[in-house]
Amino acid sequence: MQLLDRDIHTAKALIIDGNPTSRSVMAAQLRDLGVQQVRQMSKVQEARLVLEESPHDIVLCEMNFEGAPMSGQDLLDELRREQLLPYSTVFMLVTGEATYAQVMEAAEATVDGYLVKPYSGVVLADRLSEIRRRKRSLKQIYEAIQSRDFPRAAALAETRFTARDTYWGFAAQVAAELWLRADQPARALAIYKAVSEEKGYGWSKAGVARARLAMGELAAARRLLDALVAESPAYADAHDLLGRVLVEQGEFAPALDAFRTASTLTSGCLLRMQHRGTVAFYQGHKDEALLHLERTIAVGRKSKLFDALCLVLLGLLKFDQRDTRGLAAVAEQVASMCEAFPTSTRLLRIRQLLSGLLSILGKRPEDALVVARGLAADVMAPGFDLEAAALTISLWVRLEPGDVPLKEFDTLLRTAGLRFCVSKACTEVLASSAEKVSSAEETIRNCHTVVTNIAEQALNKSLSGEAAAAVDMLLQQGDHTRNAKLIDMAAAVARQIGRAHV
Repeated sequence: MQLLDRDIHTAKALIIDGNPTSRSVMAAQLRDLGVQQVRQMSKVQEARLVLEESPHDIVLCEMNFEGAPMSGQDLLDELRREQLLPYSTVFMLVTGEATYAQVMEAAEATVDGYLVKPYSGVVLADRLSEIRRRKRSLKQIYEAIQSRDFPRAAALAETRFTARDTYWGFAAQVAAELWLRADQPARALAIYKAVSEEKGYGWSKAGVARARLAMGELAAARRLLDALVAESPAYADAHDLLGRVLVEQGEFAPALDAFRTASTLTSGCLLRMQHRGTVAFYQGHKDEALLHLERTIAVGRKSKLFDALCLVLLGLLKFDQRDTRGLAAVAEQVASMCEAFPTSTRLLRIRQLLSGLLSILGKRPEDALVVARGLAADVMAPGFDLEAAALTISLWVRLEPGDVPLKEFDTLLRTAGLRFCVSKACTEVLASSAEKVSSAEETIRNCHTVVTNIAEQALNKSLSGEAAAAVDMLLQQGDHTRNAKLIDMAAAVARQIGRAHV
């Protein structure tokens, strides 16, 4: 037996392949190279849960799994995107079909290697040896990431990129990603732009848009992504990112189209299922929302990527179908999550909302109203957010008309609207939550107009030389409404005053 390198005996390997013969061959090849810990799995979705919980040094993953919506490429994309796969892990895709497009797609996804069946143990050894050599070369960067010293890791990676040292392209990708995570999008932008101008990689072009989005430059990000999806219509990440930009701009209908394309291109991607189901819900496409939310829960309920919002939206859909049994099943799943995370205020709020819905279907209006009032009472609390406001309104509009205290409902709508209508996107979420009552939707939109008018008046005061008066006005309205847009605007004008006196 020829050891691959001196540390290979400590490596943990995971083989993911639906074919037992292929798994056995790969396991034997790895053991011949000195890997002592080799685990085999046949299902990609189960393997994802294992990789979320237990890091591995080497992963050999089949590209396509018959009958499964998730591919090896999907698994890699999802783990990389959500930082669930350590940079030090060697991830190699294995396939019997190697078209040029597939190879390029794998390269874009920062896969470490690509093996085409049939391949020999010598080929596997050569690939693994080169990849592990690269990992050792970048060891300082990985160690800094492991210790969560992200600024140092980013600086090390950027230095290697700037010097065009070995593996500089990979270092550039790592550096830019880390600067985004460190909330320094300008530094990430500089790297992405440099790589894009020099190499024109799809990931670098998408990275420029990501950085623009992080900097709040939505129009610029959208222009870049429109061009990228036109140039590379099969690039799922670009469609997904475009959907996020469109949501931020409050354009939910085209955002849903973008998420539809992304989820179709990567049908097994949990996050994209969630995005599609959620936006479809708020756009009123109930059948589509039901399909994708149920799929998300079926394949990803135990995943770290799973968002409990899927359950509450599914609960609302089950309520609207008058499906008491289905709603109760959703409530049981949320109760289980509450037991696992007993300090989660968010989960407790979701559990209360579902209990209110069950009370309505159970013809217990007094119990439902108690829950609705309890949620509404927290609308000005510090931990109450846009999601909480939307869900609370969703419960109130589902109370039987004769059971709704109209004055209390109107107060809730105006209070929530004035606090959370900070953008077109937020307003659309609240308005969609109130869709069953047209007057409630109108009240929310009126609140958006009020907030916009206050901001415009303050801006006019500032431009006319009354900056101090503008700050006072914004602070007074911000204190009254707790609207983050007005409070942030007051801080921005105050900073301008400070700079003018320096």
